[in-house]
Amino acid sequence: MTDNIGVLGKKAPQRTGVERVVNAPLPTVYGKFQAIGYMDHDRGDEQVALVYGEIGTDDVLIRLHSECLTGDAFGSQHCECGDQLDAALRAVVSEGAGVVVYLRGHEGRGIGLLGKLRAMALQAEGLDTVEANLALGLPVDARDYGVAARILEDLGVRSVRLMSNNPRKREALVDHGITVAETVPLLIPPCENNITYLRTKRERLDHHLPHLDAVVSSS
Repeated sequence: MTDNIGVLGKKAPQRTGVERVVNAPLPTVYGKFQAIGYMDHDRGDEQVALVYGEIGTDDVLIRLHSECLTGDAFGSQHCECGDQLDAALRAVVSEGAGVVVYLRGHEGRGIGLLGKLRAMALQAEGLDTVEANLALGLPVDARDYGVAARILEDLGVRSVRLMSNNPRKREALVDHGITVAETVPLLIPPCENNITYLRTKRERLDHHLPHLDAVVSSS
């Protein structure tokens, strides 16, 4: 192979950082977005930001959405991910401008698809989502949001209104130099299949889910 071999027989330096690769129109059922594709050379992941309208630089409505094949594509009720993605896309269109950064490599809070399915199998046996990951010897949350911050910087975004119930996303963006002007709740009504999962996210992962109070008090 001659990949990365220079004319003098030396290896060319590996690329690092986040590179914008392509910008393509993406008509959807929600509206017409621009799909801006990035390569994260540090992790080898392909990433995409869905941009709607003229977003400007300050107080941009955004969602950092962690990849979830089961929820986003298959309509799983084990989590609320698919409904959150739907709500976020509708919100930026209603706002007239905004960004949804779809973060690949975040499946199962960073443990991958097979790891997530193994954890789901343990949850079916009675463990909660935190206990299941730990029982498998996996981290509770291995996600990194540095690539999201770099994408926002590339888009010229300096401050955001972050659609999230997870305080760690806010903290991560701030740590990476993005100002979070406001956190916008993204609350999805629970169902019988995900109420235990959502309670665990609130009680053990510090997610802000006040809409569960009525469900908890009536159970």
